[in-house]
Amino acid sequence: MSNCEKTQNISRCLQLATVLEVSVQKPGNVSFEIGFQGTRAEHFLASAVAVGPTFQKAAQRGVEVLEGRLEAGKVGVGELIKVCAMNVAVWQQGGNTILGTIMLLVPLAVAAGMTAQKKDTAIDFSVMRRNLKTVVKSTSAVDSVHLYEAVDIANPSGLGGAPDLDVSNPNSKERLIKENVGLFEVFKLAQDYDDICHEWVNNYPVTFDLAYPYLEQQLNHKPLNVTIVHTFLKILSTRPDTFITRKVGKEKALEVSSEAKIVLELGGLETMKGRKSLKAFDKKLRSSGNKCNPGTTADLTASALALATLNGYRP
Repeated sequence: MSNCEKTQNISRCLQLATVLEVSVQKPGNVSFEIGFQGTRAEHFLASAVAVGPTFQKAAQRGVEVLEGRLEAGKVGVGELIKVCAMNVAVWQQGGNTILGTIMLLVPLAVAAGMTAQKKDTAIDFSVMRRNLKTVVKSTSAVDSVHLYEAVDIANPSGLGGAPDLDVSNPNSKERLIKENVGLFEVFKLAQDYDDICHEWVNNYPVTFDLAYPYLEQQLNHKPLNVTIVHTFLKILSTRPDTFITRKVGKEKALEVSSEAKIVLELGGLETMKGRKSLKAFDKKLRSSGNKCNPGTTADLTASALALATLNGYRP
């Protein structure tokens, strides 16, 4: 497999994962059946198209690290995330769609590029995960500033209140450079506040240890829509969604997780009771003006789907 073929494959895998995540009706989230005010499924599809070239560039920089032509600290993860955010803003008008997904998938693209792989062989996730740790720990203060600028561009809701270097504080960017705070260190500060940051700092435990094994097991004998929805519910029932926590509090996030667990125990999409419970759960999440949208759980679901597509899954 040539480097060009490898990087194209990685990019397409991550784009496919992004598309698959929005293709099913997950409770409280945008889908083809229902959207939010001003944000619909087509905005997510356009976003997935927009990030393709940058995913490929991220994978190419990973290849260059593998071949010794680039230092891991020079990959420019923050810049790549920022370029993704810029392209998403150009290609659709639905506001913030996939910033959290981008923040998870860009390092995965770099790590996949860094992982040696023979044609038609499955990617070695143990090696890729070690590479992923190297990628995120090698980030610089410049990466931090670029990430903050990406947030400015995407303008996601539910931010503010971080213990230090808050992204909404106009003085934070200057401090990042002055105090030489790399992006990994920034995410350390926010890991209890945001599960995207928690993934970065702890080598993607939800993605690799919880979501992907469950997803892979489901894929072996269940339809794709069932697999994705159930994986989403599995994550949500195990990890209270930090997006919900920031918007309406920890107690509400725990309540949502408990309800997700009940839906899954009732059979989810595979039983009449499960489907009825899922429908009621979805309606309840939407009744608060989408303040209980499990957006971080959706990002983690996309991250697990990325591993599946990188490992050869095709719908």
